[in-house]
Amino acid sequence: MNKIDIVIPCFNESKCVELIYNALKDLFSTELKAYEWSVLYIDDGSQDDTLERIVKLAGMDGSNVRYISFARNFGKESAIYAGLENADGDYVALMDADLQHPPHLLVEMLHAIEVEGYDCATARRVNREKESKIRNFFSNAFYHTINWATGMKLAPGMTDYRLMKKQIADAIVSMREHERFIKGIYSWIGFKSKWVEYENVERADGDSKWNYKSLWNYAKTGIIAFAVSPLRAVIYFGFLVIGISFIYAVRLFLMSISGARPWQDTTTIILLLLFLGGVIILLLGVIGEYLARIYMEVKNRPIYIAKEKKLDK
Repeated sequence: MNKIDIVIPCFNESKCVELIYNALKDLFSTELKAYEWSVLYIDDGSQDDTLERIVKLAGMDGSNVRYISFARNFGKESAIYAGLENADGDYVALMDADLQHPPHLLVEMLHAIEVEGYDCATARRVNREKESKIRNFFSNAFYHTINWATGMKLAPGMTDYRLMKKQIADAIVSMREHERFIKGIYSWIGFKSKWVEYENVERADGDSKWNYKSLWNYAKTGIIAFAVSPLRAVIYFGFLVIGISFIYAVRLFLMSISGARPWQDTTTIILLLLFLGGVIILLLGVIGEYLARIYMEVKNRPIYIAKEKKLDK
């Protein structure tokens, strides 16, 4: 009998912990009776009583709940890493606690792997009408940009909700970079994957933890982690600026010869200094972003620190 480990990262998901567990329990008692299953909660430094509720579930008779609690909030990417690292099932599922990832999709995902021959099945939202148009625009723009810059094939609307063979989970864990972008890692490791489309579902409780600032930081991490094109673009941009400056200098020289404009033009000098100074600062900023990532990697700090955990049954 194959076993499915379900990894669920949690950050202040107090009211959702039992809801997602009960939904999974119903699913495996009806449509997925032929499988063993367990839930591995990763408490990402929650500030409410999320951990207490998880511990309560884990302490019930015959419980198949395990958990890891972080010493502080290390972020969802670190929580995903911890879950995949400690999963031991034949298959590993990754899903959110807020029930925006419908558990019943696991049936279709299992069919894709066991019958259709895929290594992994990933959920993709095809309807985001309940989200703002601005957010949808920036989301689509991000996917097009990162695909162009990196050569990856990330699909708009793709989520972290997926079911994978243990081999894929091990491959993801083998990549130990600290600035993690899990969607890019999924694409980079390869394997045969199927998209499972579904309609967007509202959260069971609470609000999304992703605001525009956190989404911007996530997008920036993704592009820098997998794209070297910004560094290469700096070279071409530098040549472009030099070319424009040379053409402008020739134009001013010809105008001064014809008497159309005096050569002594302090305004032109100031504008050129400001423009070139801005270019230099921009280029240093791009290089600085990459150096910052290198700096964080060479420290070789742990990706997460567990304060409390229960991994045995």
